[in-house]
Amino acid sequence: MAHALYEYDGLCRNIHGHSYNLQVTLIGEAKKEPGHPKDGMVMDFSELKKVVNSQVVVRFDHALMVNSLFPESQIKLLKQTTERVIIVDFQPTSENIVAYIAEILQQHLPIGVSLFSIRLYETVTSYAEWFASDNQ
Repeated sequence: MAHALYEYDGLCRNIHGHSYNLQVTLIGEAKKEPGHPKDGMVMDFSELKKVVNSQVVVRFDHALMVNSLFPESQIKLLKQTTERVIIVDFQPTSENIVAYIAEILQQHLPIGVSLFSIRLYETVTSYAEWFASDNQ
């Protein structure tokens, strides 16, 4: 995904991209049904992967995310240049994007399963992390 930081005082004000890496940690009661194939699972990883892919990866992959504060004329030009422009009401920093992802994912988890944390790597060594305990 690419982004540009509105009126930032450095190079990140320009459109640039990252190969983001997302880690999602859940919390909930593990299934206690001896003999059941999903015994011991909070949520089947394949089901979690489907949720993350459909709600985050498909939406953000090869897209450009920009703040709605960009002038409409610039947004119009961006939309003429690329078909995947995501306009958000926040500065698209990793810290804000990880909180946005948490908001999206929480709506699609099964009853009894919650987010514990989300870590979004912007680079191999730089990441933002969201914890449910900090957002209650």
